[in-house]
Amino acid sequence: MAMAVAFSSIQTFPSLFSNQTLRFQPLRRRLPLFLASSSSSSTTEFNISFGTATSPRPSKTLVPDASPPDPSSASLPIIPWIVRDENGNLTIQSSPPARFLQSMAETKTSSSNSKKKKKIDNSKSKEKNTPPTPVASTAPKYSKAARRFYNQNIKESQVQRLSKVLAAAGVASRRSSEELIFEGKVTVNGSVCTSPQTRVDISKDSIYVNGSRLSKKLPPKLYFALNKPKGYICSSGDESKSVISLFDELWKGWNKIHPRIPKPRLFTVGRLDVATTGLIIVTNDGEFAQTLAHPSSELSKEYIATVDGTVHRRHLIAISEGTEIEGIKCVPDSVELLPVQPDASRPRLRIVVHEGRNHEVRELVKNAGLQLYSLKRIRIGGFRLPSDLGLGKYVELKPADIRLLQGNSRKSA
Repeated sequence: MAMAVAFSSIQTFPSLFSNQTLRFQPLRRRLPLFLASSSSSSTTEFNISFGTATSPRPSKTLVPDASPPDPSSASLPIIPWIVRDENGNLTIQSSPPARFLQSMAETKTSSSNSKKKKKIDNSKSKEKNTPPTPVASTAPKYSKAARRFYNQNIKESQVQRLSKVLAAAGVASRRSSEELIFEGKVTVNGSVCTSPQTRVDISKDSIYVNGSRLSKKLPPKLYFALNKPKGYICSSGDESKSVISLFDELWKGWNKIHPRIPKPRLFTVGRLDVATTGLIIVTNDGEFAQTLAHPSSELSKEYIATVDGTVHRRHLIAISEGTEIEGIKCVPDSVELLPVQPDASRPRLRIVVHEGRNHEVRELVKNAGLQLYSLKRIRIGGFRLPSDLGLGKYVELKPADIRLLQGNSRKSA
């Protein structure tokens, strides 16, 4: 009976069910209230009215979200956004407004830029606090080759002794250049210079020798391995039988290949007597030649000595014991009897020395009681004479060959 009264009372408000937005489920939850109130009196009427504001307000409409529903987010609560539309009316929507998203993006961009700026400022401050790396102002105290490389490629000032500059420019040897300076045949910046120790810079100073101006450019450093023939002398003069005359072909096209660069003055590193053949180094680098030829380097040199007669054990023992040359006892590093070749009837000896004194190998063979027929040098240091290099021919050395020349000494062994 109470249920009937409740429904009869609800029927008095047809407008309540005319609104399709209301659902029956919330109404069922309120039924106990209706039942409780109807139990007290069967004639109770519900006077439900909605209060109205004193001033009219714009109606609120729900704007549906145009994005497709996400099944995974169906259980998540929807946060409404109350915004004002173009007409000034308040509306409710489920997504943030566009201007809010734009302002958030601008804020994020500005914050990231500020962080980058702070990182850059911090790095700059660290760089300012870091002390500068010291630059070496003096030549490194290493080997002569390292100091020479430093002076030629790194050192700004190319100030050198006048006699050394003249020799490097190909004017004459170091001693002959000093004689020219003493004789007053050299002028520096318009004044006669008589001191070989005068420091000059060929790129800045004006130098004249016998009235001819010295070129501002020095010739390049050249290194050759020559297979010296018999009958040629190791001289840098104008003799026709000088080993330097074997390089005449090199100078014919020099001016075309190297315009305005003077011809280098070549000379031999050490000497071979007129009757000895084989390997000899020819260059225009004075320091390199001095390092290679100086006895302190103790570079090993290998010779093939062809002798007349028969070689016995006592001969080999006599050679290995050494001999006195110019008051100094010279002992070879090794002595070996080579196998007999089919096309050669004379025995051959391989003799390795490091002193490099004048006629050393010849004196060793002579002191042993043997008669020397021919002598040929085939190795200096770690560089061996190419087997296909004919007599009187030369080949330009590569950096690896130069290292071989300097890298096989008796000290390192």
